[in-house]
Amino acid sequence: MCVSILENQTKTISSDFSSVEEDMFRTLWQTNQPKFMEVVFHRFYTPLGRTVNRMLQDTAATEDIVQEVFVKVWHSRDTIQFNYSVRAYLYRAAINLALNYLEKNKRLQLFDLQSTPEPFHTDVEDQFNLQEAETHIEDALNSLPPACKAVFVLSRYEDMTYREIADSLQLSPKTVENQMGKALRLLREYMRGYTRTLLLLF
Repeated sequence: MCVSILENQTKTISSDFSSVEEDMFRTLWQTNQPKFMEVVFHRFYTPLGRTVNRMLQDTAATEDIVQEVFVKVWHSRDTIQFNYSVRAYLYRAAINLALNYLEKNKRLQLFDLQSTPEPFHTDVEDQFNLQEAETHIEDALNSLPPACKAVFVLSRYEDMTYREIADSLQLSPKTVENQMGKALRLLREYMRGYTRTLLLLF
């Protein structure tokens, strides 16, 4: 019960902070666009890069895409509208460019699983089982459509809620939920026999 209350309080604080941050972004956009660009660049360059690189596994392409997002925002400053939030707009722009990159290059790359903290192992056999399980996870994720991968990345690695993902990708929350369900079903199918290791990883 105490853990549940603490989690709810943390989510509320995080939500309040996001709202305050969003208000600051919009105020800067209306009053000082050069400063707005400086602030959002420092705030979102790294998290956007992390998300895109997990989809592409290509550092150079990731840097190009993230920089292109900010360049497009600046060039479109006279007409751009942040219908949901600045954060949602930037993530949507970055992911769309990443999906276009994958389609153009005909490469459905895996995002980086190596960033997942490695759990403690008591013996060599556990370590071997973990490595084997990670291989199965990579195979499962490799079969996901790019859009499904994007939903999974934002949920599992960026800790976004379904509503936040829906806003970022211009999808309905139900579509996001269905995409996550699809990804998890596929993982379960691939991970039969690896239940213990799957719990360690996720």
